[in-house]
Amino acid sequence: MAQNTISAVHAYIESRPMDLCNISSPSLSTPFPLIPLLTFAAHGTEIIHGKKVPDDLMLYMASVQNNKAHVCGGFLISEDFVVTAAHCDKPNLSVVLGTHNLKKVNDGTMRYDVTKCNLICKSLTVFYLHPQLSRKAQLNERVSPIQIPRAEMKLKAKTKCRLAGWGSAKANGEVSNVLKIAEVLVLPNNVTCAVSVHNPKTGFCKGDSGGPLVCGGIATGLVSFNRSCDPDVPMVYTDVSKYASWIRKVLKQKKC
Repeated sequence: MAQNTISAVHAYIESRPMDLCNISSPSLSTPFPLIPLLTFAAHGTEIIHGKKVPDDLMLYMASVQNNKAHVCGGFLISEDFVVTAAHCDKPNLSVVLGTHNLKKVNDGTMRYDVTKCNLICKSLTVFYLHPQLSRKAQLNERVSPIQIPRAEMKLKAKTKCRLAGWGSAKANGEVSNVLKIAEVLVLPNNVTCAVSVHNPKTGFCKGDSGGPLVCGGIATGLVSFNRSCDPDVPMVYTDVSKYASWIRKVLKQKKC
C-alpha cells in the first residue's frame, strides 16, 4: 500500500474511531476488551494474500485440531500451556507444535493431547480456552514459547504487528497446509484499529481464530471474530493484556 494511501486511511480512522472500531458482541450484555483490526477487502478469519512463514520464525504457533483436522490457531506460552479461543473448543482436541506445514506432522513428537482449562468468558463468539498440554512441550529449534504482555499494556500509535495462521485463502475454502503471515499497523484509541502494511487485501477469516496478533515479539491480541466476514468492518482481536494477571497465575500454579 502506498504511503500516502496509508496516511489517508490513518486520518480517516482517527477522525471517527468509535464509528469504525467500537464493536460489541451481540451475545454479551457487558463490554469486553477487544482490539478491532481493520484490513480492507479482507474476508473474516483467514490469512488472505499472506506470505509463507520461514521455518525459523514464529516457533510458538500451534495448530489446534479436532480429530487431527485443523480448526483454529493458537500459541504456546509455556512448556505446559497453549492459548486459543473458547469457540475453538471441540471434542477430541489435540495441539500440533513444531511445524509450519500441516502435511508434515509427526504424531509421536509434534502432537499433544490437552486437558481443557478455564474459559474466561463462555459465549458464542470469543474468548479464551486455555488448553493444558498432557505432557510438557519439547522446546527446541522448532518450538519456543512467546511472551504475553504485562497487564494493561498500551500499544503506541501505528505499531507494526503481525498475524499468522493456517486459515483458508477464500471464504468457505480449505485450510492452508502452510503457515501464512501478514503485517498490519495498529492504531490505538481505547479500542484499537489497524491497517494492512503492504497489501490492502490481507486479513483473517475462517480457520485462524485463536492465533496471536504479535507486536514487538509479544502476543498482544487473540484473533477473535469479524461480523459476518464483512470486509468493511474491523477485524476483532481480544486484548491479551487484560487477562495477563490471570494467565500468569495459571502458569505459576501449573493447573487450571
